[in-house]
Amino acid sequence: MLVYYIIGYRKKVVKQNLMIAFPEKSEQERVRIAKDFYHKFIDSLIETIKLLSAPVSFFEKRFTGNWNFVDEFYDSGKSVQLHLGHNFNWEWGNVVLQKITRYQVLGVYMPISNKSFDRLFQKIRSRAGTKMLSAHNMSKDFLPFRGTQYCLGLVADQSPSKMQNAGWFDFFNRKTAFTMGPAKNAIRNDTVVIFAFITRPKRGYYDVSFSLASDGPANTNEEALTKKFVVYLEDVIRNNPSMWLWSHRRWKHVWKGEES
Repeated sequence: MLVYYIIGYRKKVVKQNLMIAFPEKSEQERVRIAKDFYHKFIDSLIETIKLLSAPVSFFEKRFTGNWNFVDEFYDSGKSVQLHLGHNFNWEWGNVVLQKITRYQVLGVYMPISNKSFDRLFQKIRSRAGTKMLSAHNMSKDFLPFRGTQYCLGLVADQSPSKMQNAGWFDFFNRKTAFTMGPAKNAIRNDTVVIFAFITRPKRGYYDVSFSLASDGPANTNEEALTKKFVVYLEDVIRNNPSMWLWSHRRWKHVWKGEES
C-alpha cells in the first residue's frame, strides 16, 4: 500500500499507538491492522469528495443504522448528546442523521488553519442542515440553541487542550487523559447521552450503532459518565480496530502520578 510503505503518513505514531493498545498481538498482526487502517483512511478522504456533489439519497442507501433510536427521546422534550470517537466515516453519518432526525443537529468542529479549506469543510458538513459550532467559541456559538431541542454530536475522545481540567482513565493498558467537557455539558443541561460507533460492512457502506449511556445525567457525575464512555470506546475499538483513527496522537500526555 502506497500510503503505508512510501508516504508513511504518521506511520511512527500509528505503530506506537498499536503497540500501546495491543502489546499481546504479534508484529504481523499489528501491521495488518495498520494496513487496514490506512486503507480505510484513504477511502474516507476519497469519500469526503462525494459530499460535494452526491445527493443525500446516495448516503442514505450506503449509511444504515438504528437511526430512530435517537428520536425516541424527542417527545420527552429532552435534547440529546452523541458521544463518539475518531471513527470512520462520521462525515457521511452527519448528512444522514440530519435528514432523518427531528432534532436540529449541532456539530462541534476544530477550525482548519487554512481559511479556504475551513470554509469548504463547513459547507460540506452543513449541507444537510447541521449547524456547526467552533470548538474555540463553543459557548458563544451554542447560545442561539440554548432552550431548544437539539442533537449535539461530540468527538469525545479528543486529547484535552487544558490539562488542568483533564480526567485520567485506564484506556488500552495506559493511564490516558480525557476531556471532561462532554460529560460536564450533559450534566449541566441534563441531556440524554447516547454512545455511537460506526462499522463498515463492506467498502463504501457503513452502519452506525447507537446505545443509551444515560437518560438522566444530572443524577451522575463527570468522572462516572466519562469513565463509562472510555470503557465503551475501548470495547468497540477492540472489536473493530481498523475503524479508529490510529494516526491521532492519543497518548501524547504522560501520566505523572496522583499529583497530576
